[in-house]
Amino acid sequence: MIEPAEVNSPQRAWDELMAGNQRFVNAQPAHQRQDIDRRESLSKQQAPFAALFGCSDSRLSAEIIFDVGLGDLFVVRNAGQVLAETIIGSLEYAVEILKVPLILVLGHDECGAIRAGIDAVAGKTTYRGAYIHNLVDRIMPTVLAGNLAGKHKIDEITLLHVEDTINELVSRSELISEAIRDGKLAIAGANYTLTQGEVHQSVIVGSIK
Repeated sequence: MIEPAEVNSPQRAWDELMAGNQRFVNAQPAHQRQDIDRRESLSKQQAPFAALFGCSDSRLSAEIIFDVGLGDLFVVRNAGQVLAETIIGSLEYAVEILKVPLILVLGHDECGAIRAGIDAVAGKTTYRGAYIHNLVDRIMPTVLAGNLAGKHKIDEITLLHVEDTINELVSRSELISEAIRDGKLAIAGANYTLTQGEVHQSVIVGSIK
């Protein structure tokens, strides 16, 4: 384990997350940087080593599955990790102000929002809430594109959604795309398996092996 201040490159940030996930998978968490001293050290400022954009699913607790401490991750979540202006703004803040070298876009298996998108395309369901409907609408283009490519399983659509989300983020944010070009930032796409607890890399934009 290394201190967050030492995690100053996309590769080191990724390696630290993967090491923490392996501890979680092996049921050997270190529960690091969660004590009184850590709380006091963070009272004036934060310096996370990575930003995570993931699903709001209650089974996907970022700090636990990566075995990190207070102030280590800048976490942004919504149902189905659907990109929106507020999400982009939050991630730009992490890059520009907090200087994180890594953004992780994290999907997971059996995602209810992805399933809703699949069902909506198939005409199997409708939603009363206008805002729920809007969220599902944002996932449907990925489902349709996946279906045209012969992809129909939820796990296939989930991986495709992560890839589409990253592509959209890079396309819409000049600040983020510039940081990638300058070698200051990388974006990783990954999928979390609920049963095994493992995080598997699926997409990389930038300098990560």
